[in-house]
Amino acid sequence: MTVASIFTKLVLMMNLCCFWCQSQNMRAALVSQPGGPEQITIGETPVPVLKDKQVLLKVYYSAINRADTLQRQGKYPSPPGDSDILGLEAAGTVEKLGPGATKWKIGERVMGLVGGGGNAEFVAVHESHLLPVNELLSLQEAAAIPEVWLTAFQLLHFVAHIKAGESVLIHAGGSGVGTAAVQLAKLAGAEAFITAGTQEKINLAKSLGASEGFNYKEGPFVEKLLNVTNGRRVDVVLDCVGGTMWEQNIDAIGMEGRLILYGTLGGTSLNGDVIRSIMGKRLSVIGSTLRARSCEYKSRLITTFQEMALPHFLTGTLKVVIASVLPFEELAKAHQIMESNVNAGKIVIEVIPEQRGKNIKTDL
Repeated sequence: MTVASIFTKLVLMMNLCCFWCQSQNMRAALVSQPGGPEQITIGETPVPVLKDKQVLLKVYYSAINRADTLQRQGKYPSPPGDSDILGLEAAGTVEKLGPGATKWKIGERVMGLVGGGGNAEFVAVHESHLLPVNELLSLQEAAAIPEVWLTAFQLLHFVAHIKAGESVLIHAGGSGVGTAAVQLAKLAGAEAFITAGTQEKINLAKSLGASEGFNYKEGPFVEKLLNVTNGRRVDVVLDCVGGTMWEQNIDAIGMEGRLILYGTLGGTSLNGDVIRSIMGKRLSVIGSTLRARSCEYKSRLITTFQEMALPHFLTGTLKVVIASVLPFEELAKAHQIMESNVNAGKIVIEVIPEQRGKNIKTDL
């Protein structure tokens, strides 16, 4: 064997080795250190290794949520055992099945809820945390569903136990969760009212089924609410604001109402006679999150959502509201937009352009 032939074989082996190594890596949203959007980089990281009953999802589209901005700041770490990569939802195709996973087939179009890792080319998802994407839905639309729609569905049905004929006040009515909650409340036969910071967001919520909206920047809204309802206070309040809305929430809610707290954008401190205000109306005040819930709880939530809500996307009764779609490389810009509160609806991220998605494979 000549020196030249040996050298040629060595080069070939090195190239094959490099190709194999590259196939084990993926692009993902990484945070170098807690801070602003500028800390986000799109870098290389290993493809997830699948655990029992997990599915490897090839991600065409993902989205961002408030939780992502808080995680980036170091204020909301991913739950133990979940990926530290940003992203709580993703839509794409099944790439690989892990040990014991039997619910899905390779190549099926799905959307998934994850505790982290959605802003990457591949993400590991428990097989029971995936939902099918019907041909009437695009993957872009599907990416805007899991986190906010399951959150809104959970708040209304699993936590507040909303009933037909009741009324609900939804803060941040132009947000992803807000626009979903308005539609789900209407679907349940309840009347929805919202607060928002612009007339554009109020108009959007009303177009989706809200009876009325109130601009919180224009001052107290409870008197306006009571004028619209002929003095009737609401049965349920969905509040992602917290401290700064407390007094108005207590005023707006009726006897034996349910105040559901799922965010603290307005702080956590309360003033005044808090306990007396709760006791006086015999209120139920419930705090709720979704990300840290058990695998079993999320599975039950997703199954119920699939039965009660998912079919209505196909009929057009429920509509996905997308504010903008940005390429993966502009994820930091997406965070800036969300933190400026100018978006109405979901900010979707195109992770892998669909026309080249078939060329991205993993040998794991």
